[in-house]
Amino acid sequence: MSAPPQQPTVTEREARQVAEAAREQDWHKPSFAKELFLGRFRLDLIHPHPMPADEDAQRGEEFLAKLRDFCETKIDSARIEREAQIPDETIDGLKELGALGMKIDTKYGGLGLTQVYYNKALALVGSASPAIGALLSAHQSIGVPQPLKQFGTQEQKDAFLPRCARTDISAFLLTEPDVGSDPARLATTAVRDGDDYILDGVKLWTTNGVVADLLVVMARVPKSEGHKGGITAFVVEAGSEGITVEHRNAFMGLRGLENGVTRFHQVRVPAANRIGPEGAGLKIALTTLNTGRLSLPAMCVGAGKWCLKIAREWSAAREQWGKPVALHEAVGSKISFIAATTFALEAVLDLSSQMADENRNDIRIEAALAKLYGSEMAWLMADELVQIRGGRGFETAESLAARGERAVPTEQILRDLRINRIFEGSTEIMHLLIAREAVDAHLSVAGDLIDPEKSLSDKAKAGANAGVFYAKWLPKLVAGSGQLPNSFAEFKHEVDLSPHLRYVERSARKLARSTFYAMSRWQGRMETKQGFLGRIVDIGAELFAMSAACVRAELLRSTDDHGREAYQLADVFCRQSRIRVEELFGRLWSNTDDLDRTVVKGVLSGTYTWLEEGVVDPSGEGPWIADATPGPSERENVHRPIR
Repeated sequence: MSAPPQQPTVTEREARQVAEAAREQDWHKPSFAKELFLGRFRLDLIHPHPMPADEDAQRGEEFLAKLRDFCETKIDSARIEREAQIPDETIDGLKELGALGMKIDTKYGGLGLTQVYYNKALALVGSASPAIGALLSAHQSIGVPQPLKQFGTQEQKDAFLPRCARTDISAFLLTEPDVGSDPARLATTAVRDGDDYILDGVKLWTTNGVVADLLVVMARVPKSEGHKGGITAFVVEAGSEGITVEHRNAFMGLRGLENGVTRFHQVRVPAANRIGPEGAGLKIALTTLNTGRLSLPAMCVGAGKWCLKIAREWSAAREQWGKPVALHEAVGSKISFIAATTFALEAVLDLSSQMADENRNDIRIEAALAKLYGSEMAWLMADELVQIRGGRGFETAESLAARGERAVPTEQILRDLRINRIFEGSTEIMHLLIAREAVDAHLSVAGDLIDPEKSLSDKAKAGANAGVFYAKWLPKLVAGSGQLPNSFAEFKHEVDLSPHLRYVERSARKLARSTFYAMSRWQGRMETKQGFLGRIVDIGAELFAMSAACVRAELLRSTDDHGREAYQLADVFCRQSRIRVEELFGRLWSNTDDLDRTVVKGVLSGTYTWLEEGVVDPSGEGPWIADATPGPSERENVHRPIR
């Protein structure tokens, strides 16, 4: 067996510095979510609800009608699940429809849809086949089109965007066998050689990589004279000499996903294909994800709508003890949760998407919250649907059909949705990412104060700056409009939503006070309190969802579009959400975090190995992490571009 690859050795501090350098550190536009975490409930930033232009809406609706017809007549979801592959003719049909270019400008041959309608399209096609939704999302949200749109040269746009709009599928390659959410250890290299770069390395979990024509590859350029070096982004032709797709990965869900392992050996890439300057790759990737992350909650919304439809139809047809199971409280509460949560998720998605289209607000936190909240809640809704369906929920659609019942793929949607809690930033990483942005204002004024490596003079200066900031900020957290009985009166109708908005305002101030207290208590150790930070973020997510639900309900009421029913759903959601928020607030200070750390140390040291006795391990042999040593491939190339 060959020696394991030599990963770059980095300290924890160096890894944080790489991540920090890749952050967008300036806030040039207002952010509703950022203000919320600071205890300021800026309802004016989201209400009245922003609306798409008439022309954008018309173009979007026309495409959705065509896409719906395609989904109903040309997509065989059962076949994709059975064969674990999207048929080539289905992908060809999507190309002809223009679905590869939904987000690409019309001047490059794309459809030029807004973020709102792109997400509606993903929700629709994802409900027909989550694997197809993932293919289209990976291609446009994080593949070649998005980074080129934001950072590409005109020459690159002219060369690649027309291909991406109609014929070429793209993929995004960042993760490596031993590198996940810690890009400071990225091992794939790109060494300058004249007018080219030479790429060497191995990439893992390359969604679309098996069928891709174009790749966005993140590689480390060594620092040298005249070259800044660092993690850099490249557009790479997938058929280039030296590229081998060594394996097509198989997963618990998304069985049609074309995801693989890609090896680069002495691959020549023209310097003209570099996106942005050397060292800007990670920032490009993270900036791309700011809006790209909205694709996952879009498909979660579609899943919620489907769960609600199945729950309604099944629970009305299935009788137990003389009445439909929906009328039994134990089942009815689950249906209410699915309905209310689906309404809220769509409210969060549409609000975030419309704000992205208008570009008036900075939505980096909103998009991250939408991804985090959507993926977690969609999984819970699917799990509840399996429970509502009982044994039929656990049975495959193919088995149901074989014995004469409706082929409802309930267990499949549970499997398919599970990856969303990991894709494009796991829930745990999203907690840390959002928490970092949420406390940015504190760190900008008091960061040096809690940095153990700063000098006494730096700390003294930081202390003075922090004193000025907190002297102005803290008094504003004492009282606010949430304590005034008549606040938000425009949300008071047959159903009164104003108490929920007052609750959000009060809770935002409480959240900010809790964050300040935690920083005062733990100072430099704050970043290690991941349990606490996760709960802070989860509270913020609930408050954002409550705000979005109320604003959406008022929009629908004012446009006479199911307004009364929307108010009912928003009210129920907010009441359910408030229960979760109160529990999270309680767990900020009453939890088992310290005890958990003690147990974890014991587990790792072998203290509890006796607890593992009495079972056998059916796992196979082999290393925990595959060898990714650079070099020529020894495997068959399973790359299969669709033409």
